[in-house]
This record gives sequence, C-alpha cells and structure tokens, in this order.
Amino acid sequence: MTKNLAYLLLTSTLLISACSTTKNLPAGQKLYTGAEIKFTDKDITKKEQSLLQSDLQGLLRPKPNGKIGPFRVKLWIYEKFKTNKTKGLKHWLMTKGEPPVLISAIDLVQNSTILQNRLQNRSYFQAQVTGDTVGKEKVAKAVFTVSAGPSYHYRNIIFPTGTDPLDTAIAATASETILKKGEQYNLDAIKAERLRIDARLKEKGFYYFAPENLIFSAFDTTIAGHQIDAYMRVKNDVNNRARKVYSINKIYVYPNYSLRDTALKLDSALQYRWYNVIDRRRRTVKPFVFKNTILLHPGEVYNRTDHNNSLNRFVELGPFKFVKNRFEDVSTDSAKLNVFYFLTQYPRKSLSLDALVRTTSANYNGTQININWRNRNAFKGAENLTVTLFGSTDGQISGQFGAGGALSQVGIQTTLSWPRFISPFNFKADNAYIPRTNLSVGYSIINRSGLYNLSSFNGSFGYQWKQSTHKSHELNLLNVTIVKPANVDTAYTNNILVTRNPTLQHVIDPQFTFGPSYGYTYTNTTETYRTNTIYYNSRLSTSGFLTGLLTGADTLGGNPKKVLGTNFNQYIKLENEIRYYHKLGAKSTVAARLIASAGLPFGNSTILPYSQQFFIGGANSLRGFRARSIGPGSVDPSQYITPNTGFIADQSGDIKLEASIEYRPHLFSIVYGALFADAGNVWNAKPHQAGGTFGGKFLSQIAADVGFGLRFDASVLVLRTDLGFPVLKPFTQSNSFVNYDKMVFNLAIGYPF
Repeated sequence: MTKNLAYLLLTSTLLISACSTTKNLPAGQKLYTGAEIKFTDKDITKKEQSLLQSDLQGLLRPKPNGKIGPFRVKLWIYEKFKTNKTKGLKHWLMTKGEPPVLISAIDLVQNSTILQNRLQNRSYFQAQVTGDTVGKEKVAKAVFTVSAGPSYHYRNIIFPTGTDPLDTAIAATASETILKKGEQYNLDAIKAERLRIDARLKEKGFYYFAPENLIFSAFDTTIAGHQIDAYMRVKNDVNNRARKVYSINKIYVYPNYSLRDTALKLDSALQYRWYNVIDRRRRTVKPFVFKNTILLHPGEVYNRTDHNNSLNRFVELGPFKFVKNRFEDVSTDSAKLNVFYFLTQYPRKSLSLDALVRTTSANYNGTQININWRNRNAFKGAENLTVTLFGSTDGQISGQFGAGGALSQVGIQTTLSWPRFISPFNFKADNAYIPRTNLSVGYSIINRSGLYNLSSFNGSFGYQWKQSTHKSHELNLLNVTIVKPANVDTAYTNNILVTRNPTLQHVIDPQFTFGPSYGYTYTNTTETYRTNTIYYNSRLSTSGFLTGLLTGADTLGGNPKKVLGTNFNQYIKLENEIRYYHKLGAKSTVAARLIASAGLPFGNSTILPYSQQFFIGGANSLRGFRARSIGPGSVDPSQYITPNTGFIADQSGDIKLEASIEYRPHLFSIVYGALFADAGNVWNAKPHQAGGTFGGKFLSQIAADVGFGLRFDASVLVLRTDLGFPVLKPFTQSNSFVNYDKMVFNLAIGYPF
C-alpha cells in the first residue's frame, strides 16, 4: 500500500509540474505545442506522405518547447526559477531552461510558403499549402493543410551537344549522372548533380569552373503523364577562364611561413626535383621531405584529386600546424598555373602532461599520468620523436572474488616515426595519406600488490600506411617482447603449490617473443549517412618461427632451445574481429560483434606466452561474468580458490570464440539504452588442463549471458553501465564460495564495441 501511494504521489507531482508550465502565460496567450501537417491528396501513398511529413516538419519555425516523455522539463525549470536578476544561482538555473514558445510567434503565411516551396522542389509543382491554428484554453497547435497535386518525373535528361572543350567534357560525364529517367524531380538531386559534374571537370583541368556555371532549364510540364524534359547547359555569361583547361607551371614551397612574410622571394628559390623550396631564414626542413608530398607536376593538367591529396599529405607530415595553398595564373592569356604552398610550423619541441581515467579489458578502473616530450622535426626530415614517461594505478570493479591485488605500472616508451618508407625498395603511394616507418622501444615494471613484480621490455620496427579512407595496413618486420618476474611473493608461490593452478605459474613464466606481424583494418563506420556499416580487423603474428626451424627446437621431444640464454616462445597466431552496425532510425542502432582468434604453439612452446593469450568475460566481453573468469573450456575456476583470500587467477586460453549483439535505442537527450546478449569461451590448443582443450564438444562449453544497461553519450565521453545475467555456464561449479549465477554490474567508459 505504501509503495503504491508513493507512485501515486510521484505521478501527481509530475502532472502538477506539467500543468504549472502554462499558468504564468501572458493574458490571452497560448502555449505552442507543435504543428500537424495534413494531406488532402488521396493519390499520394501513406509511405510518401510519411516521408514528406518528416521532411516538412523539420522546416517549421519556431520549434515548440522540448519534452522528455509528456513533460516539458526545460520549460518548467524556466518558469520555476524565472528571475530578473542577471547573476546568481537562480539566474543560472533559469538559463538552463526554455522560455515558453507562444502560438502568437507562429507566422502561418511564412511557414506555409516555406512548405510550398519545399514541395515544389520535390516535384509537386502544383502544391498549395494553407495554415491555421487550433487551440484549447491554454495551449494551441498549428495545422497546415497540403494539397500536393501530382508529382513530376523525368522523361529525358539532356546534356550539352556543343563541340567546344567544356561542352564535350560535360557530355562525357552523362553516363555517370545521378539523375535517372522515370525518377521524381528533386532540386537537391540537381544540386548534387552540378557538384558531381564540377568534380569531374576539376579532374580534367577546368580549374576556374564552378557548379554555379551550370543550369538545368527549359522544363516542359505539358508532357502527358506529368513528365518533364530537363536540359543541362552552361550559363551564357560564364567567363572565358572557366572554359579553359589549365596545366601546372611551377611549384613553390615555403616550409617556414608566417603572416609577416609578404614577399614571394622567388629569386631565392632552391630547386629540388620538380619543385622549388624557399626557406628564407634557415633550412628548417630538408627539401627531399616534400618529394612524397607534392603530387602535382609541372606540365601536367591540373586535377583536383592530386591537389587535395597533396594538401592532406602536408598536414600529415607532422611539423606543420597550418597549410595554405594558392594557385596563380602565369599571365592573363595563359592557361598555366603557378602553385604555392605556405607552411606554418608547430613549435619544434614540446612538453605535455596527460592525466587519464581508463577502463581496461580486465575490468580494472584507474588513472594514468603521462609526461610526453616531442620533437616534431628531429633530424630536419619531419621525423617525429616522442618520449613518454608514464605511471598508472588500477583497481578492479566487479572483478574476481577475493583480493586480486591492485595493479601499478611505471615505464618509458620511445617512438621515432619517419613520414616515408625506410626500405631498400622504392614504394610509391599517391593517395591522401603519408606512409610511416616506426621504431619503438619501451620498458616498464608491473606490480601486482602483494603478489609479484614483472619487468617488461618491448621493441618493434615496421610500417603503417592507409590504402584508402577505409583500408589501412600495419606491417612490423620485428616485434620483440621480454617479460621476466622481478619479485614474486612467497605467498604467491605457496598458492601455486596449494591450488595446483597452472594459470598462476603461467602468469610469472619468463616470456621471450620475437618475429613479424601484419594487421589489416577495414571500416566505413565514419560514414554516418549509411544504414549499414562494418568494422573488420585481422592480425597475423609469429614468434621464433625460423629460429625454431633452424635450431630444431622441440620442447615435447626434450630438446628446448635458447636465444641469449633464454628459452624463446614459438607460435603462430591469427586474430579476427568483425563488427556490424545497423541504423534503425536517426539515433537507434543494432550492433553485433564476432571474434574468432587462435594461436598455435609449436616447437619450443606448448602454450602461448601469457601476454599473447586470450581472455573472456568483463565489461567489454561477456558482461554477465566477472572479468577473465571463464575458461579454458569447461574448467571450473572456483576449484582453484586461494585459501583465506578467495582469490582466483585470470583464466586464459590459446583459442577464442566470442559473439555479441546489442540493441541501442535512444531514450532522451544524451541517454541511450541497451539490451544485449553475449556468448563465447577460450580454450587451450594443447592439453594442459582437463576439459580445457579445444575439441569436438566446444559448443557445449559456450558461456552466455543477457542483460540491459544505459549509455550516457556526451560525444567526447561515453559513460556506460550494464547489468549482465549469466544464462549458460560451461562448467559445474565445485566451490560454493563463488556464485556465478548472480548478476554482474559493469561500470565502464566507452561502448563495448
């Protein structure tokens, strides 16, 4: 009874608050609640009416007061805290609300004209719109009655038939037109067609041509069946320069430009290859840097692709904060262009401090401090040298039962990046992206409080390049990782003996990996206009492959081998992840992810090194289970509980299968909901634990969960909460201390995928 009374009081309060938004309206005024658009045409389908209504509604002004559900919360805030003061808390709260939008603010004639023009631009040339208001005591709405009339369709799209170079070039694009016979007339499509033609002409050297030089005219609306013929032609008053094909004359680069520089100083130009460098103060950047940047060449016909790609490459070089480009006619009667690139540099050296809040894959939440020193032009060849000192500390939320030990880490990472391929072979790339050669070296000490310390060295040398907007590659000729236990607590080694958990020992096993890797990524998720988008990432890596073959390494055969006095790891590993996104509306989405990855240890190894293994469970994985608490296979982690502490080590495997699906509806403002399901597990490739090896029964060892959550998406930061409920366990639990059947709460930053 008390609970029902509380709900009744809450509902009553909200209703009273909603009513209170109209009690202070000026005398004789009514609150504007929105507009209704009614079609009188019976020949227009309901689907077409729905599309037109959505389009027309977006044109109406002003907009009514915003609502959350049935409540005008911002209007209520404004009325509640309304004040004449210009400062103070009450004034600040008032500014977070919205003043009432009155029906008297609606200009019915102007809005009717706007709607009529839009309909005529959408092929309804005979459209008529009238507006009126319908109200009650305190509120009113606008009603617009639409008589659209018939829609007109293209019978023919006719391109220029003239013989001059411009008409010929335009006619040559006809096969690619976005205007099709039988489609409805649409002014937006015509504008897009003009932009398309202009883009094609820019590839052919028509530098001074503009979309506004084109006109679609001579529509004949008397053709039977509501058809029209559209003629596309060049305007009569187009100047002579727009009709010329221009070529490149000379190219000048100013690598140290400032606004104080007003003279071109062409007499001080230093010619290098096909371009000229003018560095007036001192040689700040070596001239060879620009040979992979400037894609335009003297004597060639101007084209926009090389123009834009060159600009993008200047920006991607790294040292330059601003890039300004200018084309100038050589003379008034010449169809040649001189090209100027004015480059403003960043400060060469910089020091920065980053403070980060983060969530890791193991459900650790914590902070990290980075001190970054950067030289953007280390050897005057646009090399980027970065040295980072970092320190972090993390603790687990919704982590393993028992005291898992907080993680802390300190280290240094140094990276040198060249904006080109460093290779004996001559690779040429002419797209918008600069390829990079990267050399990286780092060292860190990892401390898990009360358990162990690990010292870790990493190094790599390789290449990164983008094939296109969607495709990118990463090839490392060599990756080296050396991990050694620095200080293992006696209590930890005793736990290994007592629990006989092989994972505990594997965590502190020395690791020595070296070998190449290749990664490929395809994504079109940045193209938000698409209904369906995908992200795909694949990586192939190996360690000790040739070394093991040459030395005959065979651990199982009693012949392990060492390099630099240390047993090296030998494996081949393939990782695959694909994500799929389907838009259900303007803001709601269905997202799905599939991971299928495997590593095969051989020769000098019987299991992947711990740093290369796979884990499952946690805020970004199976959200109904604790982080890294599942697997391998049907192994029950609770059988390895450490006496007196209840600590369970992270579970890992050589093979991973995982799938997730999530419905993300937009609720209100920055708040999104989520309904999700996850499934998967990890396995070992070779026998190490009973039930932990991948085999024919792997489907029966799948763990699964379902759940729901909220996402607070403020664009720059996404805060996520999830409640996951296990529905399938791959094992029969042997220890009642840990309960895997309870829900798991996850707090994380960012979307899970």
